[in-house]
Amino acid sequence: MKQIVVGIGILFLVGCTPKVWVKNQSAGGALGTSYSILYISEEELDYQKEIDSVFQVLNQSMSTYLPSSDISRINEGDSTVIVDEMFQDVFKTSSAIHKASDGYFDPTVGVLANAWGFGPGEQLDLDSLKVDSLLAYVGWDKVQLNDNGTISKMHPAIRFDFNAVAKGYAIDRLGAMLDAKGIKNYLVEVGGEVLAKGRNLVSGKSWSVGIDDPQVEVGRQLKRIVSLENKAMASSGNYRKFRVDPITGEKYVHTINPKTGFTKNSSVLAASVVAITCAEADAYATAFMAMDLVDTKKLLESEVNLEAYIIYLDDNGETKEFMTPGFNALIKN
Repeated sequence: MKQIVVGIGILFLVGCTPKVWVKNQSAGGALGTSYSILYISEEELDYQKEIDSVFQVLNQSMSTYLPSSDISRINEGDSTVIVDEMFQDVFKTSSAIHKASDGYFDPTVGVLANAWGFGPGEQLDLDSLKVDSLLAYVGWDKVQLNDNGTISKMHPAIRFDFNAVAKGYAIDRLGAMLDAKGIKNYLVEVGGEVLAKGRNLVSGKSWSVGIDDPQVEVGRQLKRIVSLENKAMASSGNYRKFRVDPITGEKYVHTINPKTGFTKNSSVLAASVVAITCAEADAYATAFMAMDLVDTKKLLESEVNLEAYIIYLDDNGETKEFMTPGFNALIKN
C-alpha cells in the first residue's frame, strides 16, 4: 500500500509540473521604421525568414519608395498592373474608412504628401493657388478597383499613398503568419503600432503597451499604459512627424486634410485607436488627426468595434483627454 501511495504521489507531482514557456523574439528594421515581434511557445522557434518574406512581399506591393512596386508603377500611370490580394485588401479597407470618416481618410493624397515634403516625390513651394490645383488630383471617388485586379484613375497624376494604413496591414499579415504557424500568444509591433493575441504566458499577464506623451519632444515618456488581448492599437500624432521650413522656420505637420489640401494644425495632439485589425486602427488614428474632435466623437458613437483615446488642447490651450469607456477599461492603474 505504501508503494502505491508513493507512486501516486510521484505521478501527481509530474502531472502538476508547470510548463516552461519560451519567449521568442525577432527585431530589426522594415518599412522605413523598426519592428519587434514576440511570440510564446513551448520551444525555441525562429520565424525570421517568414517575417522577412512578409515585409518583402508588402514592399513589392505597396512601397512608394520602391520604383518597381505595384503602387509606384500605378502612380506613374501604368494601368496594366494587376494588383495582388494584399493591395486589394488595403484598397477595400481604405474605401470603408473613407466613407465612415466622411472623406477625411483618403489615400489619394500622394500628390499632396510629395508637395508638402512628406513623400518620395518633389517638394514644392506651395500657396493657395498651387494647393487648389493639386486638389484636382485628390479624391477617392476618382479611383476604382476593377474586377480584373487593375486600378483605374480619372487622371494619370493621381497618386496613391497607403502609408497611413499599410503599416497596420503589415502587422495584420505578420499576425496571420503566426496564426498559421499555430502560435496563439504573440505581440507584433511595427513603428509603434501593435497587434496583441492571447497573453504573455511568461509573465502570466495580458500584453502591456505604452502610449507616448505627445508633449515630450526630447526622448520618450509614456502618457498611458494599456493592457491588450486579441486587439490591435495604433497611434498617430504631429509631435514627431513634421517639417520645419529652413528659411521661414514655419512648422508643417504630416497630417494632410484631403478636403483643403493643407497640412492640419489642429487642437488634437495625438490619437490612439483600438480595433480588431491594426489596418483599421492605423487608418482611423490618421483620420482622427484630420477631423474635428466633435466629429470624431460622433463617429466613435456609431462604430462599436472602435475605442479611442484623444489628447487635445482646449480653447484655453490647456491639455485635455478624451477616451471612450472601452478604452478606459484597458488602462492599467
